[in-house]
Amino acid sequence: MNANDPVCANLIVRLPDVVADQPQRETNAQSTSAWGEPASVLLYCGIESSGPTELPCTNLNGVDWIVDDSRAPLYRFEAYGREPGLEVIIDNEAETPVSSTTVLIDLEQAVKELPQKRHCTATDDLTIGEDTGT
Repeated sequence: MNANDPVCANLIVRLPDVVADQPQRETNAQSTSAWGEPASVLLYCGIESSGPTELPCTNLNGVDWIVDDSRAPLYRFEAYGREPGLEVIIDNEAETPVSSTTVLIDLEQAVKELPQKRHCTATDDLTIGEDTGT
């Protein structure tokens, strides 16, 4: 984990005070944030970025997100291709459940501060074995 990356510090100061109608709360770990009481949304900056994956990857308003529901009702969203890496954990069994889409939209402006090195690519976007005529 690279939580002391200056890019994470730049992101943390740009995070909104409210996400999905949940107030931001204090955390005691560098490059993290949380919203809700108890927390229903957790954010970690400085994680190791994922490479190619079979997990679904979707673009929401210019931010590519890997969606991991393997621990549902905890849902993990990774800002795909961003350096340093960033993940958001949403607890759908929290006292006050939140909409994943709303959370990601509320965070998008801050997340866009992280440089993007790679983008989601759907297999439908690939042309395999196509004759290029050359």
